[in-house]
Amino acid sequence: MSQDQQLNNDELLSVLEWYRAAGVDLAVGEDAIDRFAQKTQQAAAPRAAVQSMQQASQPAAPPPLAGPIGGDPGEAQRLAAEAPTLEALKATLESYDGCGLKFRATQLVFGEGNPEAKIVIIGDPPGADEDREGRPFAGRTADLLTRMLASIGLDWDSVYALNTIPWRPPGNRAPTPEELSLCLPFLHRHVELIGPRLVMTMGQMATQTVFQSTSSIIKMRGKWQDVSIGNHTVPAIATLPPGYLLRNPAAKQQAWRDLLSFRSRMAELSLP
Repeated sequence: MSQDQQLNNDELLSVLEWYRAAGVDLAVGEDAIDRFAQKTQQAAAPRAAVQSMQQASQPAAPPPLAGPIGGDPGEAQRLAAEAPTLEALKATLESYDGCGLKFRATQLVFGEGNPEAKIVIIGDPPGADEDREGRPFAGRTADLLTRMLASIGLDWDSVYALNTIPWRPPGNRAPTPEELSLCLPFLHRHVELIGPRLVMTMGQMATQTVFQSTSSIIKMRGKWQDVSIGNHTVPAIATLPPGYLLRNPAAKQQAWRDLLSFRSRMAELSLP
């Protein structure tokens, strides 16, 4: 059919029916109009004004976060070594501004339990609950850990707990190697001052840090090893952290085997 061919009534009705079936039910003119081009032209004029208003209403960029970009591990080592007691170490950490994590955390998470205890539990970096409460284990993880300890005859009067680092990393991310190097001297001194006879690590970061390993917690758990934490050498075993067990209840069987091994070693050393 040529473009100028005249259609009879039946053919016109057929064309109209085809358009109706296709969803075209409104005649807007003889010539087609490119609505997309029209919209672009209409928007072009006020666009600059709109952008100007948006820029004017945009809040000013916040000032850079307080605190140093990079600290000095040598200073951290010196300050930690100079702390003669746990109270002095805590005061040193509260005044220490060398690690930027401090300026993003709510508060310092130091340690909890009996400072005279011969059993130390080292957990991963603080999470949201720990950051909010200022305790190494908090919330539901603290409740489960209390029950885990009770299952082998321990309580908070017979253990001391602390975290690998004393401040929560933003968003629970892993600490950077630089941040870890600034916090490790304080962890080492913390353990030296307590002088435990047994250590249990709970979590991958805690285990890799204490055992100086890159292996996963799944491969490391349940295996005893003498570790050096600062100037203190002590037998240590790794197990799964309470938070992981809450998310994966089937793994409690593995943790229970680790606890039984820990109880056996306690009996050998007449602890607690």
